[in-house]
Amino acid sequence: MKKIIDELKNKLKKDKKTYLKVSKRQKKLNYNFNTYGQYKDIKQEIEKRYNILTFIVIFTLLILVISLFFVQIVNKDKYKKDLENLTKKIVYGPSAPRGRIYDRNNKLIVDNTPSKVIYYKKPSKVTTHQEIEIAYKLADMISIDSSKLNTYDFKVFWIKNNQKKAKAKITDEEYKKLEERKLTLDDIYKLKIERVTDEDLKIYSDKDKKAAYIYTLMNTGYSYDEKIIKNQNISDEEYALVSENISQLKGINTKLDWEREYKYGEVFKSILGTVSNSKSGIPYELKDYYLDKGYTLDDRVGTSYLEYQYENLLKGTKNKYQVLSDGSYKLLEEGKRGNDINITIDIELQKEIEKILEEEVLKTKKEANTEYYNRSFVIITNPKTGEVLAMAGKQVKDNKIYDYTPGVLTSPVVMGSVVKGASQIVGYNTGALKIGEVRYDNCVKIAATPIKCSWRSLGRLNDITALAQSSNTYQYYTAIKVGKGNYKYNAPLTLDKEAFNTYRKTFQEFGLGVKTGIDLPLESTGYKGTSTSSGLLLDFAIGQYDNYTPIQLSQYIGTIANSGQRVQPYLYKGIYKNNTQEKIIKLNKINTKDEYMDRVRQGFEAVLKYGTGAGYIDMKYKPAGKTGTSQSFVDTNGDGKVDTETITTNFTAYAPSDNPKVTFTIISPDISHSNGRSNYQSSINRRLAQAISKKYFEIYQ
Repeated sequence: MKKIIDELKNKLKKDKKTYLKVSKRQKKLNYNFNTYGQYKDIKQEIEKRYNILTFIVIFTLLILVISLFFVQIVNKDKYKKDLENLTKKIVYGPSAPRGRIYDRNNKLIVDNTPSKVIYYKKPSKVTTHQEIEIAYKLADMISIDSSKLNTYDFKVFWIKNNQKKAKAKITDEEYKKLEERKLTLDDIYKLKIERVTDEDLKIYSDKDKKAAYIYTLMNTGYSYDEKIIKNQNISDEEYALVSENISQLKGINTKLDWEREYKYGEVFKSILGTVSNSKSGIPYELKDYYLDKGYTLDDRVGTSYLEYQYENLLKGTKNKYQVLSDGSYKLLEEGKRGNDINITIDIELQKEIEKILEEEVLKTKKEANTEYYNRSFVIITNPKTGEVLAMAGKQVKDNKIYDYTPGVLTSPVVMGSVVKGASQIVGYNTGALKIGEVRYDNCVKIAATPIKCSWRSLGRLNDITALAQSSNTYQYYTAIKVGKGNYKYNAPLTLDKEAFNTYRKTFQEFGLGVKTGIDLPLESTGYKGTSTSSGLLLDFAIGQYDNYTPIQLSQYIGTIANSGQRVQPYLYKGIYKNNTQEKIIKLNKINTKDEYMDRVRQGFEAVLKYGTGAGYIDMKYKPAGKTGTSQSFVDTNGDGKVDTETITTNFTAYAPSDNPKVTFTIISPDISHSNGRSNYQSSINRRLAQAISKKYFEIYQ
């Protein structure tokens, strides 16, 4: 006991010493604080910090209260509306009807006709049994061709209706393999399909087959898509009956769609273009293009030519709906039809030109040496504005005529002598040809190459008569000078390769070898040769090397008619009845002197007066122009290699020569060939020029 008391005493002594030591240090510390003024009282510091924190909290709460005041009272309506916009679900109706297309004289060419549609959109939680019931109900209301139902889909329908019998067609051993994962569910289903017999299917009547076909249509494609059940030949009674019974046909609905109607049938139809249908929506190949513009996959869009080119004008605006909480729709914005537009085509003139062209192409195909001939093109434009008044291409195959108008943009042809107007400008510009220069038309012979001549011996010629009589050798001598060559008969000839660029640069100023800018997709630039051998420069000068499209040749003659001003051809004239302002797009002026261009124009007048184009157009219309014959080659055996030489004929003109208002361009590729039984060459271009010019002036004079 005493020991315990002694231990407690010793502990108390230690605690006392510790207390005294700490107390002493505290006094010293307080002394230092008070003596030197370097530290502040801890209590005061804490109180100060507490006050600052209190102020911050109060200030923050004040800001929060003010903010809540503005949100809940001052701007209540605004934020409520924003919330509604963020949470409401917006959907759009089907594509609205497109704008109509009218010709230059306000004649309706393309319209919309209403089209009734019965479709199915799969509701949520609908069962297979319910869909089959709906199919049977609908089969009683509409007529539908069940012959389109294939055997596989018919067997699927049988399995859906006869689950137990279908299950019985699988053996216990096969089910055991399924459990052992030696067979899959797909394998089992395939076995069921295979084992559905004709006897099984015989139990079905015609009504059953109709229901089976409707059920198949209801389940074709993606589940969220609208499935077209019927959209053709729907009677008013069928449409009304289905519409009245929508409540009993869960997922089935009706709507009015539209289809493009072409008032002039096939006339100019290929260039008017096409529109996708309501079932396919945006074609796969145009998917990225249209989705980037904000379209949806089921939108109906222009897919070719004018419908595609002017989609932004022709497309309609769709109805905009809000989906309400009960699943119903509230119309927010009513859709409207797209803009109506005018195009530059005179549809009556176009109709007559196509008729003339069809007759002449068929007639020509029956003439001699036309084994490889199958098409011709015609273009009529206003050279001052660039408006295309008519353009057509017709192809013959197996004595039937097919439209080939897109070839105006996409089918390069060896043009021949029609381009000599541009060649002559190259000569004038480079000093290789002088106004009035006289030359003798004799053949040119370069060593190790075939002799080059005109179509016949033409004697002495100047720059005017050389164009009138279409002299080749006159252009050969010009090309040799442009190429800085030294020509001697049957000797080697070396020419400056830069001469090719000199020619091409001027030709491009006329629109040859470059895109014309016409407002249609898929325009070709033609074909440009790659070899620069000396003999080919001579061929280039007479239009026997590079190839050009019909629309390029049309722009070329328009440039000459305009005294050197090249304008862009176009088809879109403006919004319907709002196109009084001509949209002339001037591309460039030919880099030459006016006197040189005038000289070419005089030569083109001579062509029609007494030259190779005499008789093509009645002289009372004061025409000027140029004929052309070229050597072409075709692949006759389909091996991908050209093997047979043919003759292509071309003609282009304008009138009247002193104040041009119209140009005519006619191209007939492969009209004849050199290995025929005779030398006969069809006069189709002359006949076409006479007929189409007569028809044009009947309408416009």
